[in-house]
Amino acid sequence: MRRYDVIVVGAGVAGSLVAHRLGRNGRRRVLVLEAGAAGTGAHEAGADPLTAYLTAAARLPGDRHRPHPAAASPGMTDLVGTDGSPGFRAAGHLRQDGPLPYASGYVRANGGTGTVWTGLAPRMLPEDFDTEPFGYGRRWPLTYDDLEPHYRAAEEHLGVAADAGEQRAHLGLRFPDGYVYPMRPLPAARLDRLFADRLDGRRVKDPVAVREVELKVVGTPHARNGVPDPRYDGGRGYVPRGRDGRRDPDSRCVGNASCIPYCPSYAKYTPLKTQGRWSASVTLRDRSVVSRVLVDGRGRATGVEYRSYDGEVSVAHADVVVLAAHAVENARLLLMSGLAGRSGQVGRNLMDHPVLLTWGLLPEGEHAGSYRGPGSVSGFEGFRAGPGRRLRAPFRVEFGTWGWIWATGPVDTDVDHFLTGRGLSGRELRAAVGDRIRRQFALQFEMEQGADPANRVTLHPSERDALGLPRPLVTYDLDDHVKEGMVAARAVSDQIFALLGAEDHTDYAPPAAWPGRFEHRGRAYGYRGAGHAAGTHLMGDSPATSVVDAWQRCWDHPGLYAVGCGSMPSVATSNPTLTMAALALRSAERIEADLTDRDRPLSTGPTTRGESA
Repeated sequence: MRRYDVIVVGAGVAGSLVAHRLGRNGRRRVLVLEAGAAGTGAHEAGADPLTAYLTAAARLPGDRHRPHPAAASPGMTDLVGTDGSPGFRAAGHLRQDGPLPYASGYVRANGGTGTVWTGLAPRMLPEDFDTEPFGYGRRWPLTYDDLEPHYRAAEEHLGVAADAGEQRAHLGLRFPDGYVYPMRPLPAARLDRLFADRLDGRRVKDPVAVREVELKVVGTPHARNGVPDPRYDGGRGYVPRGRDGRRDPDSRCVGNASCIPYCPSYAKYTPLKTQGRWSASVTLRDRSVVSRVLVDGRGRATGVEYRSYDGEVSVAHADVVVLAAHAVENARLLLMSGLAGRSGQVGRNLMDHPVLLTWGLLPEGEHAGSYRGPGSVSGFEGFRAGPGRRLRAPFRVEFGTWGWIWATGPVDTDVDHFLTGRGLSGRELRAAVGDRIRRQFALQFEMEQGADPANRVTLHPSERDALGLPRPLVTYDLDDHVKEGMVAARAVSDQIFALLGAEDHTDYAPPAAWPGRFEHRGRAYGYRGAGHAAGTHLMGDSPATSVVDAWQRCWDHPGLYAVGCGSMPSVATSNPTLTMAALALRSAERIEADLTDRDRPLSTGPTTRGESA
């Protein structure tokens, strides 16, 4: 078939949800084109994702996928710091020329980055939808209340575990009366309980906002199967979904501590679960790299051109085209197609959550419970909102329960520390490594980054990928608002470590391991990327200043949607997957309504004398 009702480009979270909603009951003919392979994780037929990960050279988060050169992904090893003064080198699929590195990657494989995410699914706060009163960022063309019903729909589909009362009390979120999440919150980690016992009610100073904040451990919503809440959906309850998206009451998180890259119990939501629920009217065509969006003489989208891994070019037509290929790849495709350029904002306003990490050891004899569940279950939420964001970026504080893995690497580095650094072996080595890992913890400060047109994705003027398409080129930097947020975060970390009596081992060295290094106010900082790309085709209420409208429809091209985090005018302080899912479901409703209007028979109405029927 070459003619469809809808073509969806990308089978990640947003694309899979849109295809599912539009294909329900076989009402629509939907084609999903995925650049990656639709197998179990690698482009080699029959490759198992766990085997692919365990046999990889470096065993990095994305190594459960081994992308084909025709659909390359930016990897962690593509970006390295330089010796001496701060600096970095970028190679691979995503080239860079900015003052500081865009330190996040993404996965071009079936299911996208949603196959290797952490599973955290918090909502944005009501005030996050308009940061202009705080002197930075962009205002959304919709409000929290506009999106709230779609948040609930996304929480049902992803299967979110949380406590609505706790979220209402400590974050100020608004829910309908009686609302409960599909599943009860995940049990607190051992580190969470220790922090609650030692830190709840204590106050720390924010030196930038010049105020004190009371600490309170609050659970984080997770798109992860736990204990269903029987009160959900008016008492009808909720049944978790397993590996293939079918209802499975026995699918539960059992604390494998391998959510990234792979959940062996299939408790964590991935887009593959949604794909398991697709109707027969949805067709997935993998290894299909879309190279151009086609439009007619009036600018209406009519289809796409795509290429197989061997370079063969094909064309498919549809009444609606939905771009859902990641914020960077959506912008790249619009730029390659020469579309949606009236506002000059395509590719601009690239945002992420720059993450400041601090790490240390609890006092001797205390046990953090490292590697006994998800990477983070709870956090401190008191720095996300309020007037302080006028002076510095707001931030969430996640508790890292997987030791120092994100900061310094896997436990191999701890073994090397005692083996080669201290000369220990045998029983002494085992005891030293065990004690060190038991006491390890990390704090992860996720900074909001405001929309800045200077942070952008463009097409590389000369570099081409294996299919001859221009590689994406990123120009990126952190402004003083973000850097001041890091000043506040480091000061908060210092106070928390002191209250715990913990040894602070934070050190942004060696330089090669910290490409995101800089100095600010005479102190060195280093950041990681959270993988939360946003803003490259942002939504707004005017075609002069934005790329898409509140429904994620491209202003300039009827029938063309660009969905995903790239539409978000602000990234706020929450992991963006749930918001992306809510926006995708909202857009699917609009697409369905438009197609229904298309299919409605025309009525001629009653005739009058002298007129023909």
